[in-house]
Amino acid sequence: MLSSTVRAGLRIPLALTANAPRAVRRGDHIRCISRSPLVKFPTNNVTLSQAKECDPPVETDAVKPGHAVISTFDLFSIGVGPSSSHTVGPMRAGKIFITDLKELGLLDQVRTIKIVLYGSLAATGKGHHTPQAILLGLEGSDPETIDCGTIPSRYDAILLNKSLYLGGKRPIHFDMNRDMLWRWDQVLKTHPNGMRFSCFGEHGDLLATNEYYSVGGGFVVNDKTKVDENLFYKGVDKSVVHGARLHQTHSVEKGDAVPAQSEANDPGHPPYPFESGNSLLALTRKHNLTIAQIVHDNERYFGLSDQDIHEKLMRIWSVMDNCIRTGVTTTEKTLPGRLRLQRRAPMLYRRLMRGFYPGIGIPTVQLIGPGTSPTTLSAIDAPESTEAGASPEQEQQEPVTFRNARTRAPRVTGSFDHPVLPVPPRKTMIPAVDFLSCYAIAVNEVNASGGRIVTSPTNGAAGVIPAVLKYIIEFVSDDPEKSVKTFLLTASAIGMLFKRGSTISAAEGGCQAEVGVACSMASAGFAACMGASPETVLQAAEIGIEHNLGLTCDPIDGLVQVPCIERNSLGAVKAVTAAQLSMASHGIYRVTLDEAIEAMRLTAADMSVKYKETSLSGLATTVKIPLTVPAC
Repeated sequence: MLSSTVRAGLRIPLALTANAPRAVRRGDHIRCISRSPLVKFPTNNVTLSQAKECDPPVETDAVKPGHAVISTFDLFSIGVGPSSSHTVGPMRAGKIFITDLKELGLLDQVRTIKIVLYGSLAATGKGHHTPQAILLGLEGSDPETIDCGTIPSRYDAILLNKSLYLGGKRPIHFDMNRDMLWRWDQVLKTHPNGMRFSCFGEHGDLLATNEYYSVGGGFVVNDKTKVDENLFYKGVDKSVVHGARLHQTHSVEKGDAVPAQSEANDPGHPPYPFESGNSLLALTRKHNLTIAQIVHDNERYFGLSDQDIHEKLMRIWSVMDNCIRTGVTTTEKTLPGRLRLQRRAPMLYRRLMRGFYPGIGIPTVQLIGPGTSPTTLSAIDAPESTEAGASPEQEQQEPVTFRNARTRAPRVTGSFDHPVLPVPPRKTMIPAVDFLSCYAIAVNEVNASGGRIVTSPTNGAAGVIPAVLKYIIEFVSDDPEKSVKTFLLTASAIGMLFKRGSTISAAEGGCQAEVGVACSMASAGFAACMGASPETVLQAAEIGIEHNLGLTCDPIDGLVQVPCIERNSLGAVKAVTAAQLSMASHGIYRVTLDEAIEAMRLTAADMSVKYKETSLSGLATTVKIPLTVPAC
């Protein structure tokens, strides 16, 4: 019996997989021809509000197929701008294809390669730098490690010389006009962001072909990973991935081949699996853990130690913080593209006259906390922290006061015997909201110029989460490292729920799937850093998405600039407002997060394709772009 090799390193009989490639004989060669599978993305069943007395949150007794848990470091990944689905995903797809050719021993036989882009990738791919991403991926580059400054020159060299180095070693002739086809009028069944790679030998015979789908957030799936495709793992070489991430059996339908367990005592799922906000809330109550602690412990299942998790989270924050720094200090005046959009982050930052980075200005701000006074801060860089407290002179001068003996200490939710300590409840006024807008605009201007970025959860919405987290560190937190871990882990849990129950791809759900989801994630992270209960955190996430439902994606000229940059700014402000409203509501609400996610899924299904990252309507058609820009 013939067998097919899955990228996870599994050998599965073809009879067991309906969508497996079929082998045909041509001459002396046996070739596998891939078929496009119709992937069914699971959605969660709507759960009733836990605010109803008759329906408290219930933890699932058994792990249901399709639980939401994926790695935080798959949801937050380091890449390049301007788009996670149109830039990061295609670059990863290109490298995956080359890696396959190497494993199959076909790379040295390749003479030509054909690339076909479908749907949204073809409609807005040029403005999203899709051709650059695919070609550099085929040359062996990775979004996390590529030198962003070399991308334009390398792409120009490929076009000028009509030469492509597959895997960085194998030179072939490549003519962009002949070898890359744009089928914006055709959409593959699996996902709107589809692409097909085919390579041919010396005599024009087809050596290999496959279809890849960039499903948002930089995640790539294809028909060769049918068993574990719902993991949406972002890696290229799965042989170096921890076994737990390859041996999960969620979302496996009856009849699918299931990989063997890596260990006899491996339950096949993380310790705290959840498929909805309702089940997540039940877990926090049952085990007395915060949402951040739940996600942290699940990461251990993926083979990471506490120190590994800490370092990875600090690395993510470091890239986010450097992105903000780059955005507010750049000397570039305009963004690339026909719009010639002027950068605003440097001007906004200087106009605020209260900078945080050396050389721009050092502010005097009032930090929130007991016994604090106006303090001059230096730059706060990840992972270093800055403690703020009263000076010794002030401590001696201030009279000692005693609180009323009847004052009860606030109840803290979460375990204190845990690497991620819970955050006690706190109250604060919201100062200088203008910084939120400035930070978000800075990140998205870097993204629009093709710079280093963190998908959070996508590139088009990459400014919301860094802006809110930076705001917390600068204005609220007295323990930056703790805030970073609490914020990112909590936000990732919300992102997992959206990815499982709806979508994080604008090509599927419009901008509500990007800025809307990012706003919801940031709302939850902010509330968690303020010591809110898990129920309040989920309600903050619900408010964040509820008031972004129906948000369309209509980028002008296919560029991730207008309205994307300003929309991130408003998303960041809305996230903080949503968190504040949830904390002030004292558990009074009617709509649950699960209901809001289901509403988003239905809205996405009803939304016209013209408003799903195709630039076929909305602002993309009402704003006229001049054919020439006059010199002035």
